[in-house]
Amino acid sequence: MVGKIIVIEGTECSGKDTQSKLLVEKLASRGIKAIHLGFPMYDSATGKIIKGPYLGKDEEINSYFKEGPINVDPKIACLYYAADRLYNIDKIKEYVKEGYYVILDRYISSNMAHQGCKIEDKDERFNMFQWIDKLEYWLLNLPKPDITILLKLPYEYNNILKSKRKCVQGDEEHQEYYKNVEITYNELSGLYNWDTVECVKDNTIREIEDINTEILNIIIEKKETIHY
Repeated sequence: MVGKIIVIEGTECSGKDTQSKLLVEKLASRGIKAIHLGFPMYDSATGKIIKGPYLGKDEEINSYFKEGPINVDPKIACLYYAADRLYNIDKIKEYVKEGYYVILDRYISSNMAHQGCKIEDKDERFNMFQWIDKLEYWLLNLPKPDITILLKLPYEYNNILKSKRKCVQGDEEHQEYYKNVEITYNELSGLYNWDTVECVKDNTIREIEDINTEILNIIIEKKETIHY
């Protein structure tokens, strides 16, 4: 049996890592081989370049981009992340070949959201989405995911979770950037017909288990419609 690529996307603090790991456990309990991986892959050569010289998240290396990573030209930024996926894609393909459900925390769709959000004009932003699509899926021949699920957490709820999770605590410029990321994710969700999971219900953040059950149900429901 050939495996599947399932992408979990979402805004900051939406719980992508937590939900991905819990999903692996639940799939395994159903006898489905599953593994959690995420991009950027910071332990790889390309991931280390992103973590240090690009993002400046390495304790010993500050970002080489004095304007700050969120202000880097979106096409330049895209190339770093696309290179990381290309460099590490063989391990994902191997897992899929072995029948695993590969649960990816961020993928090409993340590039579209985080770089597309830098472009104000809607038509130009759509062109950016198309440019990334062509770059990563066509030119680099990266595999398309079988399912993409967007965890939707409205930005105003981030502050509630910042004390509990390792979320961005940026200045006003960063806050505006992440608001735009959320808007762009919602736009992409409609364009690409992603499955979505609302993380807030009745003005209250839903429990982790409750959200994960909905994610699992989406996958189980689609299990019969995606080809093996």
